[in-house]
Amino acid sequence: MIEQKAGKILIIDDNEDLLKAAKIFLKRHFGQVDTETNPGLLPILMVNEQYDVVLLDMNFTKDVSSGQEGFYWLDRILELDSSAVVVLITAYGDVNTAVKAIKEGATDFVLKPWENEKLLATLNAAVQLRQSKLEISQLKDQQQQFFKDMDNKYKDIIGLSPSMIKVFETIDRVAATDANVLILGENGTGKELVARAIHRNSKRHREAFVGVDLGAITDTLFESELFGHKRGAFTDAKEDRAGRFEQAHKGTLFLDEIGNLPLPLQSKLLAALQNREVTRVGSNKAIPVNIRLISATNMAIHNMVYDNSFRQDLLYRINTIEITLPPLRERLEDIMPLANHFIGIYSKKYNKDIRKAGEALIKRMQKYSWPGNIRELQHSIERAVIMTDRSVLQPEDLFMQKQMEPEKLEETINLDHLNIEDVEKILIRKALQKHNGHITRAAEELGLTRSSLYRRLERYGL
Repeated sequence: MIEQKAGKILIIDDNEDLLKAAKIFLKRHFGQVDTETNPGLLPILMVNEQYDVVLLDMNFTKDVSSGQEGFYWLDRILELDSSAVVVLITAYGDVNTAVKAIKEGATDFVLKPWENEKLLATLNAAVQLRQSKLEISQLKDQQQQFFKDMDNKYKDIIGLSPSMIKVFETIDRVAATDANVLILGENGTGKELVARAIHRNSKRHREAFVGVDLGAITDTLFESELFGHKRGAFTDAKEDRAGRFEQAHKGTLFLDEIGNLPLPLQSKLLAALQNREVTRVGSNKAIPVNIRLISATNMAIHNMVYDNSFRQDLLYRINTIEITLPPLRERLEDIMPLANHFIGIYSKKYNKDIRKAGEALIKRMQKYSWPGNIRELQHSIERAVIMTDRSVLQPEDLFMQKQMEPEKLEETINLDHLNIEDVEKILIRKALQKHNGHITRAAEELGLTRSSLYRRLERYGL
């Protein structure tokens, strides 16, 4: 496989023989080498192409030996691109000229006739400097965006209902502390957004926010993902790797779907939280970690403690403060601002001129139970924006699953039109009602394991 050459070089010199020789040599080492005898074309060249290095002669025919014309064009280059990397060349260089060139903004200074290897080393260093400047500029842009986002305390969390106002008030109270927070709520209610809002408004906001979906990590990879590993610790461990705890050091660690964690792994997590240190797989050295912990789950975690499927001591450790997010069906006042928020996002994304959701559509959405909560609403709005030609969304634009109240649904079930999912949903609801929400007893009544019942509760939004 041929290694891709990097770096774009522009050489400005009125000596055509020198330009030809330099281009022949440098093309072997850089991806692009352009030459020009007329410095007056510099502005056009730099607008049309982003060069990593400009190799600029200090003395042209108008100014044979003073170098003043070179300094003039150096200033013009830096006006056009403040992060430009310029290497000046001259046959009449001395220490004073070199020092002045550096003070004026040049990166380096070479004398001609040059030695090819020395020229190559100078240009390689200059290309690396250019890349570093671009990376720093990108980081500054990201930082500016970061502080812009910081001005919005609850970025992307839309809510005017009393229940959401209470959530915002709780965030305000706990964000500045280092208290561990447990966020409860159904799927799609915005648990990660709340976790990020807590981090954004905390004293750790300049440090990392590291999220982990515990429901997606296999038991065998748990320790490696969270605590890291040493090279050679197992077959695929080809290098040392920091785990999520180390990555979140001095910042916030967000453990999503913590209710899915099996008991044996709960004890390992508890030990790391109690000791405030982790040990990488394949190592005996304990590494201190300083994190702020935020956890979330859509499961009835307090019932899981009662059922002995979640450790009580771990629950005490993770829920110094508990925040419960209401399902969308309990915050009807927020449906209109949420819908219009998503309409704005997707109208821009798909270049559509859609102003809002119509009044009839809002009323219909407020009668729907939204089992998938805000995530379902978001996806429904995106689909509607893509498919409609209207400027105001109407009820026929939005797809919502047909639904009935449980009592009415039971009346409609018969052997001729049997829907197994509807039947299962009713049976699960009745079993939970019968046993007052006790998961183990309801599961035994239904002939299911606790984990199977939890999966069905999640699927049906119960």
